[in-house]
Formats: sequence, C-alpha cells, structure tokens
Amino acid sequence: MTMNKEVQKKVLIRELDYEDLPHVMVIEKQAFTSPWSLAMFVLEMSKPSSICLAAVSRRNELYGYLVCSRYDDVWHLMNVSVEADLRRKGIAKLLLDRMFELSQRDDEKQKYTLEVRLTNVSAIKMYEVYGFRSAGIRRRYYKNDGEDALIMWYVCTTGEGQAGGHEPGLLGQRR
Repeated sequence: MTMNKEVQKKVLIRELDYEDLPHVMVIEKQAFTSPWSLAMFVLEMSKPSSICLAAVSRRNELYGYLVCSRYDDVWHLMNVSVEADLRRKGIAKLLLDRMFELSQRDDEKQKYTLEVRLTNVSAIKMYEVYGFRSAGIRRRYYKNDGEDALIMWYVCTTGEGQAGGHEPGLLGQRR
C-alpha cells in the first residue's frame, strides 16, 4: 500500500464528533452512490459499542472518517471514506490502524466483518492487506443499483490487525 509520508505527518486521528457531520455528509455524498443519511451517522455515533473516528488536519479540517460497531462478539466495519483528492495517501490506513487499536480487548480473538462493492477493487485490496478474506456475496445488497457486495471477514488476536503484521483471518479461509 502506497503511503504518502507528508500527508500522514499532517493527519490526526480522533473521535468523530457531531460537529463533523456537515462535512461528513459532503464526503459521503461524493464518495457513495448509496450514501448514509445524517440519521444513520447520528445513530451509530450514539451507540456505546461504536468506534467512530475522524482523520483531520492540524487545523481540524476533516479528511475522512470511519464507523465500526460491535454486535455481540463481532466488529462490523460499516463505513470508511476519505476526501476524493486525498485518497490513496494512507489516510484510510491510519483510520483502520486506530480502529484495530481501540477494538482490541485483553487476549480475546477479535472478529471483524464488512461488505464492499464488488467493483471497489482498491478497497478490497486494502482490506486484504489487513487479512480480510472473502466469505461470500450478498446479492443485490446496494439498493440504488442492485450491485452485489463482497462479504469479508478477519479474525485477529491482540496485537495483530495492522497492515503487514498479522496472519490471515481464520474465517477468511473459506471461499
């Protein structure tokens, strides 16, 4: 994964805040053909089991965000996006790295899942770097255009979960 060290030095990862939501909605609508509603972000941010992160500049300008929620014993990575002109510079990686840090508990194995458009090859490759593996297809998952979603899973133990420093997920071995 290509990392732009200059951009990374200027990026801070912090908790996503309600004041970020107007800019989140701008990025969301530019990034996705099926964008989340404001209410969806508010709901996820209000859950104690959610990890909602913002990638910001030193001047607190929003570059990107991540939303991940825990359901029972599985973390569901629900939404990740970065400003269009800042993509592929390592910002999503910083968000994912921080999510893995925050989601680790004791010595438990942590399970993660996500859905991604089959046509979003760059995102699929990024997730594979982290150890996510294909586990199936959700047919017609995206309501606006009927595109299928690839279901990906990853299982890691404490200390794993950063790109390049882990074994492939156990659940991800299924095809």
